[in-house]
Amino acid sequence: MFQKIQTLDIYILEYIQSNFKSPFLDKTMPFVSAMGNIGFIWIALIIILLLTKKYRKTAIITLGALIMGTILGEGLLKHIIGRQRPPMDLIGIKLLIPEPTTFSFPSGHTTSSFAAAGVIAKYIKKMKIPAFLLAGCIAFSRLYLFVHYPSDVVGGIILGLACSYTAIYISRKTGFMPDKQETRSYKSNTEK
Repeated sequence: MFQKIQTLDIYILEYIQSNFKSPFLDKTMPFVSAMGNIGFIWIALIIILLLTKKYRKTAIITLGALIMGTILGEGLLKHIIGRQRPPMDLIGIKLLIPEPTTFSFPSGHTTSSFAAAGVIAKYIKKMKIPAFLLAGCIAFSRLYLFVHYPSDVVGGIILGLACSYTAIYISRKTGFMPDKQETRSYKSNTEK
């Protein structure tokens, strides 16, 4: 099973290198990927949201999802699974960014991006599409730059979304951020 996944991973990476490679993307993908370094773009967005009273709780929940993703992905799974990065000599790849020194599975950039995007999409509807587009671009950049396998990115998406849903669930269960329906139900019950 693992060998089949590895074969499919290599095929997809080779396909991306053969069909998407361009001077424009060679310049933009390192920048897109850098936005995801240590969750930079998401932390910057959290800081901006913290400055607004309306979205302060969303910022805190987003930060919680990011922390959860970092602990589970970078702190645990990468070390337990210990998957090596894609072999660059396979198709003569010249990296456009410094070679990462950590293990490959799951993609940390993807995990943090989807953890943040999941929370933002839930609470800031007008940011749903831009947040997921940015998360998707950061995830794709890791494949384009040949530093992750597609299954690393899929694992990062699943882990990131699981962290966002968990953070949302905890915030609802603790009453930190009730859903609008729950708030409306509470108000109508207290008015009777």
